Amino acid sequence: MSQAVLRQPEPRPGWLAGQSSGVRLARHSLTLVALAVILVPFADLAILTRDPWGELARMARGLAWPAWGALESPLEALGLTVAVALWGTLGGMLLGFPLALLFARSRLVRAGCAFVRAIHELFWALLFLQVFGLSAATALMALAIPYAGIFAKVYAEILEQLPGAPRDALPLGVGRLSRFVYAELPLAWARLAAYTRYRFECGLRASVLLGFVGLPTLGFQLETAFREGRYHEAGALLWLFYLLIASLPWWGHRRLIPLLLLGGALLLGPWPTVDGSLLWRFASQDIWPSALLDGDWRGLIDWLARIPELGPAIGNTLLLGLLGSVGALLVALALWPLACRHFGNPATRLAGRGLLIFLRSTPELMLAFFFLLLLGPSLLPAWLALALHNGALIAFLVARHADAITPGMPGVNASGRLAYELLPRLYPGMLALLYYRAEVILRETAILGMLGVATLGYYIDANFEYLLFDVAFFLLLITAALNIAVDALSRRLRPRETAIIDDPCQR
Repeated sequence: MSQAVLRQPEPRPGWLAGQSSGVRLARHSLTLVALAVILVPFADLAILTRDPWGELARMARGLAWPAWGALESPLEALGLTVAVALWGTLGGMLLGFPLALLFARSRLVRAGCAFVRAIHELFWALLFLQVFGLSAATALMALAIPYAGIFAKVYAEILEQLPGAPRDALPLGVGRLSRFVYAELPLAWARLAAYTRYRFECGLRASVLLGFVGLPTLGFQLETAFREGRYHEAGALLWLFYLLIASLPWWGHRRLIPLLLLGGALLLGPWPTVDGSLLWRFASQDIWPSALLDGDWRGLIDWLARIPELGPAIGNTLLLGLLGSVGALLVALALWPLACRHFGNPATRLAGRGLLIFLRSTPELMLAFFFLLLLGPSLLPAWLALALHNGALIAFLVARHADAITPGMPGVNASGRLAYELLPRLYPGMLALLYYRAEVILRETAILGMLGVATLGYYIDANFEYLLFDVAFFLLLITAALNIAVDALSRRLRPRETAIIDDPCQR
């Protein structure tokens, strides 16, 4: 699990109570909210189902009375979900570790890592499906490649935060690998291991989601049950998913990892037979426009002009990303006091923490799928999913930080404590967390198009389905460019007075 510490700055001489910082943060927040209010009329937020409350009641009954006996091979699906997550995370770690050692010194490495992590795991799965089919190779590469970029960035950041004295004590001429082994690894081991465990938990959720593209993990059975209206069976599968995540500290103990790896390797087969010539043709010809390969620039312009709905798809992706970010901020502001020790009683705090854990543990794609069944295909299910998941995650971290604060105004009622003492101290960190999450929100915004929402993901999925690989790959490049641009913008807007240290949730 993540270990986030929000560190407030020491007061500076001549710094008048942080007035300039507060004005800038207020301006950022009001600008985001104003943009969302101005642009929300352009979003398709219609409710297209006839009886959403009746559908919600049927789902709730399915969750309350799960049909355990109706499940087919649940242990096999669980085992494959764990195997894909474990081996995919291991592959990403092995690929990302050497890149982390070069990350600070090589602009090319940083650019490559930014590109591969900007594309969602499900998009990588759609790409590899065309070559490896519904096989373990597709699942493992879909996790390992983006995770390599994530591991490289996070490992490099952890190493950069280490004290420099042990490195300076080494003799001159010591190589990069030796410096890491003797001066950095002993100090960084605990944090590297903690982040790797957290990334494995993320891999479990991603492994479940791979079932939404047809791979036989737990998500495949879950999506099928919901689409066919078998809500009691879907409820049992949901409980299995939450039990899998909740019991991770026990079955995922480090002493059991070798056994899990061995058992997972047995479940992953059989492996596909790949024709090398077909693979080369796919990578060198199929995903590139023929006009580009022929050097026909006029034909390339005509090819670009024939891509349907490109402008609206980019607009919907950015609009949904903005609405999701503002919604996450509002959800975080509303929910963090529910889990904070300074408010309520033990029962209400327990319920609040349970709600936050439920929302942050459920992937956005899964939440959007539920809301899609309730409300119909529009931007509204995607907006609710992005706001609730990311808002709950931010609220969870902010509430934990608030628990460590000792109020200095005794006798003040709860609303006064919230408005005058806690919120002014917590809000800079909350806004910084939101900016950290901006890239993730946009990645998820694109992938939600696979559910029928008219973002870039919808057209990527459709073009893969129609075997228009060149158009699909071009849209993937557009998606990656948007993510990289939003990440760069969020770094510039992030409050500098507040440092967020070792927060793997935002990566």
